[in-house]
Amino acid sequence: MSVYGPVVKIHPVVLACIADSYERRNEGASRVIGTLLGTIDKHTVEVTNCFSVPHNESEDEVAVDMEFAKNMYELHKKVSPSEVIVGWYATGYDITEHSVLIHEYYSREAQNPIHLTVDTALQSGKMNIRAYVSAQMGVPGKTVGVMFTPLTVKYIHYDTERIGIDLLQRTRASPSRTNGLTSDLEQVGAAAARIQDMLATVLAYIEDVLSGKVAADNSVGRFLMDLVNKVPKITAEDFETMLNSNINDLLMVTYLSNLTQAQIALNEKLVLL
Repeated sequence: MSVYGPVVKIHPVVLACIADSYERRNEGASRVIGTLLGTIDKHTVEVTNCFSVPHNESEDEVAVDMEFAKNMYELHKKVSPSEVIVGWYATGYDITEHSVLIHEYYSREAQNPIHLTVDTALQSGKMNIRAYVSAQMGVPGKTVGVMFTPLTVKYIHYDTERIGIDLLQRTRASPSRTNGLTSDLEQVGAAAARIQDMLATVLAYIEDVLSGKVAADNSVGRFLMDLVNKVPKITAEDFETMLNSNINDLLMVTYLSNLTQAQIALNEKLVLL
């Protein structure tokens, strides 16, 4: 938990990029570093993207390709102007002496940047992810040091990112650690099954509360009330008609797209004759 400072919210694509950069590191490199991009508000720092930065590190010194980092950031700004530099990351379990030097550079690029450490080597048996913010300490006018204070880390995702997360979760049960994409119909069936399971859990909880087996929770009750109020009031016949109409529209669009792809493929073959 953090002593003070903002809450750091990390998207899964950031962790995937960090792990990928670690797997592609140069031979002999003990860790990789990179720039964190995202948005900042009063109480949170949301990390939505990142890129690795080449560097050479030894026991005595560290050299970072600052020009590469600046050029990459300029390219990212053309694609996502809203993303700014919020800090930097490094793979590893601990903060090293060289981390202070690298943090000084990012302190010139961003106000109060965060430092994210990702234990890609699984030294503690799992991938520990920690975020820090620096603060100066010491006697004014004398030698001043830097202290890294931990921050609270939370993991969030967009709805589109959830598809990739679910796919990665399914690979855990596969002996080969691989899994293919499911069809649209299978995804709809899986989503319907999850909704059915959640509704069964809610109904079981309500029955336990009504029978006195479980104490009522006001916050859960308010949440369920909001959920019920969001359900549109529509008859079963109207719902079935609307669903069938939407399915017919979807099938028509699918048919037209397949027909267009077939015509394009046929045209390419005719051109090559």
